[in-house]
Amino acid sequence: MDYKIIELPRHLDRRGNLSVVENGINIPFDMKRVFFIYDVPGGESRAGHAHHTLYQFIIAVGGSFTVHLDDGYTRESIMLNKPYEGLLVAPGTWSHLVDFSSGAVALVLASDFYDEEDYIRDYYEFLRLKRK
Repeated sequence: MDYKIIELPRHLDRRGNLSVVENGINIPFDMKRVFFIYDVPGGESRAGHAHHTLYQFIIAVGGSFTVHLDDGYTRESIMLNKPYEGLLVAPGTWSHLVDFSSGAVALVLASDFYDEEDYIRDYYEFLRLKRK
């Protein structure tokens, strides 16, 4: 499966801690888009798709949630709950975010601008493409 947990540098300070993400240093791509997922109602989920070429780096900047990953052959689940760790998700990996805690905020850094053509939104189409 093509994913990686990346620990971000932590600058601990009595006034509050700070973590940094820098293009090409902490993540292997230049960020072109950043978005937040928040106020997810109990029992709801987000994502449920894969990308042809886009990389994503997902951070739980508040609260926690679980990311289900699927490469068409194996499945894994990763809980994100530390603002200094992120999950790098490579293209061709189906991801589904679930089990959001109250007040959870997911920060997603993307390697490219939004392009609907890059999305694979049908799971059976995803499997067909992966198993060619």
